[in-house]
Amino acid sequence: MKINKMIKILLFASVFYLLAGCSDSGDSSSSSSGDKEIKFMHLWPEGSSKQHYDVVNEIIADYEKEHDGVKVDLEVLSNEQYKDKLRVLSTSKELPDVGMTWAAGFLEPYVGGNMFAPLDDVIEEELSDSFVSGTAEAYALDGKTYGLPLELNIVTLYYNKAMFDEQGLEAPKTFEELESVVKAFKEDGIDPIALGNKDAWTGSLWYMYLADRLGGADVLNKAIDRSGTFEDPALVEAAQKVQDLVDMGAFVNGFNGLADEEAKSMFMSEQVPMYLIATWDLPNYTTNETVPQEFRDSVEYLKFPTVDGNGDMNSFVGGPGVGLFVAENSKVKEEAKDFAAYFVKQWGEKAVTQAGVIPATKVDADSLDLPEMYIDILNELNEASNITLFADVQMSPDVAQVHLDSIQALFGKEMTPEEFAKAHEEALSK
Repeated sequence: MKINKMIKILLFASVFYLLAGCSDSGDSSSSSSGDKEIKFMHLWPEGSSKQHYDVVNEIIADYEKEHDGVKVDLEVLSNEQYKDKLRVLSTSKELPDVGMTWAAGFLEPYVGGNMFAPLDDVIEEELSDSFVSGTAEAYALDGKTYGLPLELNIVTLYYNKAMFDEQGLEAPKTFEELESVVKAFKEDGIDPIALGNKDAWTGSLWYMYLADRLGGADVLNKAIDRSGTFEDPALVEAAQKVQDLVDMGAFVNGFNGLADEEAKSMFMSEQVPMYLIATWDLPNYTTNETVPQEFRDSVEYLKFPTVDGNGDMNSFVGGPGVGLFVAENSKVKEEAKDFAAYFVKQWGEKAVTQAGVIPATKVDADSLDLPEMYIDILNELNEASNITLFADVQMSPDVAQVHLDSIQALFGKEMTPEEFAKAHEEALSK
């Protein structure tokens, strides 16, 4: 009897400890060592974005060293994988404590679903006057800010000066001069412009600039926010100009089936002399030691030309890139906010000097040893009269998909400029 009683006590104790152990393992806010654990997910894999990846790891290591009892559990995915996983996690409201987001329309479903925490308190207490004007505002909805911006990008037309010199060509300042440059390269059997429009946002950059030059800085924004219309003559004409370039053979063969990475490789292997892209690519033309120095020395950039005599060349397409969010239902929300603020503070100077990123935080360029092109770009930002946020980022996800699908169809000559405008009007009216 005593033995049976002892066995029962032991069995009860075993079950109790087993259940207690299961309970601990299910608490995502603490690790096995008892540390507070912050789950952080980002989109800079070591293979494709090593400089970014290394900076992130350096910041995490410093944070953990300075914050005893807090660990950062890291998950890294490529850009599209990241977006897909974020959508999947959002369905069960199991977002990482800290993750990456884009501004404006991308935020809407997450903010509407009460999944991102407001971060105005973090900005006011930790990051007051840290951001370049207008960047944090791009992450605001209904008067509250839901993201801490990390990057600021403007789009410029990069060109291979050595290839231009071989043809005796000057960098174009007008659309008419750009057409002449296109014709000259075509006559010599060279595809003039690298474009991987399988991703569609790449073609959108061309459309946005043409819209800006023809209709001014506000014409596209007004069409999106519904104070204007996509059937504005300037926006229809911009779509027509896109097809004029297609008809001229301005873009590489098969551009609508190529990914941006494939188009980029054509430019970087000197098959193609021009490539329209944002400043996130600056390292490839300046500091990236894996890229041949001879190529880097040959690359210059130009501001998008005027069109039919219209346009302010200090008006850019661009805006904030990725920023950090904190999950509203995080079990370690205060620690997550503290980590996010720390990350932003550390990111600015490290991003420029180690990863070649133009940060959204203010940086004293004169105090840093930067390549000339970085200094020029930072000066362009200081002198910019306008920066129009990427169209698909301004839109809600559903409308953004219509925009990107329509861009593909426009470039593929499967849709007229008028049909392009109508498709946007229908999507935005829903």
